[in-house]
Amino acid sequence: MINGSIDKNRKNPKVLVENKITFSGPETELSIYDTFEQANRVALKSDQLLFCGMVTGKKVMHSPADQFETAFFPHESFVMAPDKMVEIDFPEAKFNQPTTCLAIEISTDRISQIAESLNADSPIAQTYGEWQYNHHLVHTHHNSQTQALLNRIVQIYTENHQDRNCMIDLAISELTIRLLRHQTRGFLLHHSEQEPDNNGLNAALYYINHHMTETLNIEHLCRIACMSRSKFFHQFKAHLGCSPIAYQQQIRLKQAVELIKQGKQITHVCFALGYSNTSHFSRVFKQFYGISPSAYKNRHLL
Repeated sequence: MINGSIDKNRKNPKVLVENKITFSGPETELSIYDTFEQANRVALKSDQLLFCGMVTGKKVMHSPADQFETAFFPHESFVMAPDKMVEIDFPEAKFNQPTTCLAIEISTDRISQIAESLNADSPIAQTYGEWQYNHHLVHTHHNSQTQALLNRIVQIYTENHQDRNCMIDLAISELTIRLLRHQTRGFLLHHSEQEPDNNGLNAALYYINHHMTETLNIEHLCRIACMSRSKFFHQFKAHLGCSPIAYQQQIRLKQAVELIKQGKQITHVCFALGYSNTSHFSRVFKQFYGISPSAYKNRHLL
């Protein structure tokens, strides 16, 4: 993720905890943080939204105000609302194996502009309100597309390209849209659990969530949603950002990590969630999380 020109500037850190290299862009800023020794309760705060992505190592994030504590690993995102403060532990940092994280500050005005564009171009059903940023902490695994986007953002920020500002603007817009979609999806899923009979999409989501191990019958889902096949696919993708089958795959994999964290055997997890063989399960798990199920288990149970 981090190119050679930056590595040269990181070999002789000025500080050993949260050594920072910063690159500015239009209404945004990219910082790369390296920590070379173990430390506890290091404060982090920004007056803008802060999108963090782990590169190497492990952090433990604490939010005293929200009574929130979680481990933070590569291929995961942590989003802080403006003026929120977290405290960070670095339990594994070493001089020759630093814990590295990138953080992208995005102005609140920029987020509002993108939300307005989404509301104009891709409005969601009135039941769910409108696209907007909710000011709370977000910690999630991000998919391979988001990981590739973060890699690209670092490259754009650090290259002296003649169209650098324009390219940064486009990439940050994409990152913000992904965040807004993630938050809206969370609200949608909560709404469908609380009120499955409110509308057709809620009914379909409720059914998928409660039959995640079964092979989906699209015609049955269309009947549940009281929609034609074409309308159902259009509504589902507009609100969830993917097809029903892709969505089912995602919730299966999210359930898989919860079971693995509980110490369940990987073979048991595979068949319990409806996968026909362990090699297929391992392949889709690694595509989604960037790490094999066994490596994930070792990471979280050690």
